[in-house]
Amino acid sequence: MASISLKNIIKRYGSGKTATQVIHGVNAEIADGEFIVIVGPSGCGKSTLLRMVAGLEEVSGGEVCIGDRVVNDLEPAERDIAMVFQNYALYPHMSVFDNMAYGLKIAKVPKDEIKTRVDKAAKILELEGLLERKPRDMSGGQRQRVAMGRAIVRQPQVFLFDEPLSNLDAKLRAQTRLEIQKLHRELGITSLFVTHDQVEAMTLAQRMMVMNAGAMEQFGTPEEVYNRPASTFVASFIGSPPMNLLKSAPDGKTGQILGIRPEHLDISTDNNGWTLKVEAIELLGAERLVYALLNDERVIIRVDEHQPSPTIGSTIYAIPRADKVHHFDVSTGKRIT
Repeated sequence: MASISLKNIIKRYGSGKTATQVIHGVNAEIADGEFIVIVGPSGCGKSTLLRMVAGLEEVSGGEVCIGDRVVNDLEPAERDIAMVFQNYALYPHMSVFDNMAYGLKIAKVPKDEIKTRVDKAAKILELEGLLERKPRDMSGGQRQRVAMGRAIVRQPQVFLFDEPLSNLDAKLRAQTRLEIQKLHRELGITSLFVTHDQVEAMTLAQRMMVMNAGAMEQFGTPEEVYNRPASTFVASFIGSPPMNLLKSAPDGKTGQILGIRPEHLDISTDNNGWTLKVEAIELLGAERLVYALLNDERVIIRVDEHQPSPTIGSTIYAIPRADKVHHFDVSTGKRIT
């Protein structure tokens, strides 16, 4: 296992005046054994950053270090990493055992050692009874576990996951997230996991790197990112539903945007607080989301099952919890502390 160090990482496509820079000086220190999630919307550069760590993309500037080695000029096979992709990339004519063993056979690992490693990985991933099956006879979740097993048997220093759950339905995604958490607890291998899904990021990450337009907006634990977002982008991207960001809130300050999460607004019963007109209500099982207007800005309030539900078209009053209010600079979007 190994730490990962990203030092002022830059990626450009093209050269000279026509060059396009897509990664803008990313810096991060990742400890040995950490599980880091790189999260952001499509096109933000998260997969490009991962591919530079893997050696599948050339680094235009800065240094990528794995352990105590600068790996910028090393081929992927020399970096001691294993990658799990969005598409499983399994050989359809091979059994599960042979798919998992293929890389070891190419590396001329002895047969007994191959069997030991594959059997161990199969036990961890609960694939023991499926080793003779072909990929076509398996579910999407099982195929993804085979792909992870193929990575495990390599015994790498670093795991790289590039949106590995994107092809799974919601139930399988949740199940596979649990399996990945269990896998990391058992193996403790340094891992980088790319996703556009903020729920995956919040549930899997020990720390998370939030990317926006090729730049790192924030790097911290899920609790830090959720409770103290560094910018309006992070505040709106992390959280479902996202943080309310208001320019016209009554207690807003000049030059600032006021932020408050939907669960930190309380509906008042004595006509105190912000005056809101209810537009819509969404029932989400044990809770409801109330959509309302404050002047011309939409506000979302999360209401639990024990609270009375307002009616559409009615006027309600909401009070933000004072210790949960955030302020952001209106021109830069950055957090004001």
